[in-house]
Amino acid sequence: MSEKNPYRYNGDSLVVENNTDKNNTKSVYIESYGCAMNFSDSEIVASILSENGYKTSDDLYSADLILVNTCSIREKAELTVRKRLEKFNKVRKSNSKVKVGVLGCMAERLKHKFLEEEKIVDMVVGPDAYKDLPNLLEEIDDGKSAVNVILSKDETYGDITPTRINSNGVNAFISITRGCDNMCTFCVVPFTRGRERSRDPQSIIEELNDLNIKGFKEITLLGQNVDSYLWYGGGLKKDFSKASEIQKASSINFAKLLEMCALTQPKMRIRFSTSNPQDMSLDVIRVMAKYENICNYIHLPVQSGSDSVLKAMNRQHTRAEYIKLIEDIFKIIPDCSISHDMISGFPNESEQDHKDTLSLMELVKYSFGYMFKYSERPGTPAAKKLEDNIDEKTKSRRLSEIVELQQKHSLYRSKEFIGKTVEVLIEKESKKSNLHWAGRNQQNTTVVFPKENYNIGDFVNVKINSCTSATLVGDAIGFSKNN
Repeated sequence: MSEKNPYRYNGDSLVVENNTDKNNTKSVYIESYGCAMNFSDSEIVASILSENGYKTSDDLYSADLILVNTCSIREKAELTVRKRLEKFNKVRKSNSKVKVGVLGCMAERLKHKFLEEEKIVDMVVGPDAYKDLPNLLEEIDDGKSAVNVILSKDETYGDITPTRINSNGVNAFISITRGCDNMCTFCVVPFTRGRERSRDPQSIIEELNDLNIKGFKEITLLGQNVDSYLWYGGGLKKDFSKASEIQKASSINFAKLLEMCALTQPKMRIRFSTSNPQDMSLDVIRVMAKYENICNYIHLPVQSGSDSVLKAMNRQHTRAEYIKLIEDIFKIIPDCSISHDMISGFPNESEQDHKDTLSLMELVKYSFGYMFKYSERPGTPAAKKLEDNIDEKTKSRRLSEIVELQQKHSLYRSKEFIGKTVEVLIEKESKKSNLHWAGRNQQNTTVVFPKENYNIGDFVNVKINSCTSATLVGDAIGFSKNN
């Protein structure tokens, strides 16, 4: 990874780039890994630090503070972060003024190891403790190690306007929930991010309006499980049963919030992620169908097509229930695009279980997929109770078969657009040609077309002429009505 390059968010890592103000003596260099929530959190961190005299910088070697926002969802992500920490620690040793901090999910899980055993960082801060950063930095200045990984019972950052460090000025994230109550046996999120709680809808609408004023054209509502959104005045979702009758009657669920956002800014595109099959209601799908500015795309992780594996994973849905949900989605929104998460080689997964996954994929024909080998995460129920007994060769072979099938289905879904006209929001220059723009249609598929006289942020109608499994290629035929 280059130490000096523009920020980029490619689903894997982000390098923050905002040129440091030369008149300010403090600068912070941030790298983020993992899910979109981590990238959104980094924007909150940048905002908190900016109020305390820090400017974000893309120069690792001139920064006063180096922060890495971490992910623990898979072993590969942790290994990547560890390599970066080795690099940062060398910078720290060569310049005693530089401080290094770990944020996010690895911070909670490995706090003692990082601070006390390996002593490779100065500060460890969990996902709910970023408001404490100024105090923790003071402790570091006093020569102490600093740590705060306490998990909150309320949405922690609803009153903070994020500094949009990972945005192109067109797309932005809005966090609406934190934590997760689902307790899938393979997942660390409930342990690193705590129980589910939702953000005040009024603060969400205020952030949406602010983004509109600043010229953003598309927002993504974020949460570990957005369909569990439930506002009844604050507090954990699990405590909703204790709420008063007035609170229950006036509560706002995700379908209502989604509609509020669509009505508030009818010319802004709205996306959301991530959904959970057991929590997604048809009311959400009907709201999507009702409003043109809500994109026809759902990321709907399933993890496996086998009921026995789903049960072992503690997924609160069956194969049949998932298929019924998919069928209902297509009945209400025929052109909806659906993507998945899939894990190969979960403990005790048989060859028939694997074939069940492939057959589910054949049935749904997902537009996209995020596919991984099972990675045992310390502290999870699966790690405690199940032996990681599928050998790497079998895991890799099964994963390859899943990936190969998904590429086939992605091409199938891409070909459905040929000859059609789609609305595209221009987001950036094409990676392969500076003569072409790239953006996404409502279904989240990348579209590339000649620049002509259009600009980033324009909504353009594009007629699709050809495609690959991942990209649609076409010609612009004019501005869309949303422009």
